[in-house]
Amino acid sequence: MTKAARLGAAAALLAYAVVPLRVSDYWLSVLNLAGIAAIGACGLNVVTGYCGQLSLGHAVFLGTGAYVCAAIDLPFPLSVAAAAVAGAVLGLLVAPFAVRLRAHTLAIVTLALVFVGQHVFREWTSVTGGNGGRSGLPAPSLPGTPDQGWFWLVWPLAGAAVLIVALVARSRLGREMVAVRANEPAAAVIGVDVARTKAVAFALSGALAAVAGALYGSYKGYVGPEDWGLLVSIQYLAMVLIGGIGTVRGPVLGALFVTALPRLVEEVVHTGTAPQVTQIVFGLSIVACTHVTARRRQRSIPACADQQPL
Repeated sequence: MTKAARLGAAAALLAYAVVPLRVSDYWLSVLNLAGIAAIGACGLNVVTGYCGQLSLGHAVFLGTGAYVCAAIDLPFPLSVAAAAVAGAVLGLLVAPFAVRLRAHTLAIVTLALVFVGQHVFREWTSVTGGNGGRSGLPAPSLPGTPDQGWFWLVWPLAGAAVLIVALVARSRLGREMVAVRANEPAAAVIGVDVARTKAVAFALSGALAAVAGALYGSYKGYVGPEDWGLLVSIQYLAMVLIGGIGTVRGPVLGALFVTALPRLVEEVVHTGTAPQVTQIVFGLSIVACTHVTARRRQRSIPACADQQPL
């Protein structure tokens, strides 16, 4: 481990111990939501950032995890584990479409998945509670105030998600994902099992997203169909793009940016009777950050590289 890495780890541990004791409950709740979002963004980064499969259906995986956690009468750790399994299974069900479809066609299919998921979430009332949603999700026993305890729980889980993705990225499977992203026919020629690679990518992505959904539902104490619409998928895609698509730290940075920026803008701008000002500033900030990230990524790719668009 380099000196910079050691200093970074020490700073992260210090922040982990001190921040919950020094920050208000409001900003702790923002950080908790950012940590949960970082876990889900890590999942999307696997399938879109490393494997190159553009997915707009991420909200369905999140919602599946939340509803499974709510429907299964088990202790909190087992409920989250069951949500992860359900998300992985759903990812495996979606993966065959990724084998046959590419780029924008796959994006359209995953977009349709959001509307199918919304219909299921609203109509399967015995499991989801319908439009009224479900409350009373299992919650963990945590030290300190509720927000302090959730901070101490969520961010180690976010770190574990980052570590899992980093280990996958450095493994043979990760290299196969990058090969599929760069040039799928060439990857198949050199011996990469494209179907298996995409299936594993969607399964891992779905599992991480479902864990994030289960944590979100448990943290809020309620889950409803309005929580898992198309806007949520777009927000997660923005997290991955802004933080740095196909990078280990990108989902965490993007989740912090997308989650905290609207609150910061509200604090600074003081919109009052013009809340649209917050949305305008937030949108312009996303456009600017995405442009800067894309420019940096373009400079990091050699001019002769043969890259396929997502």
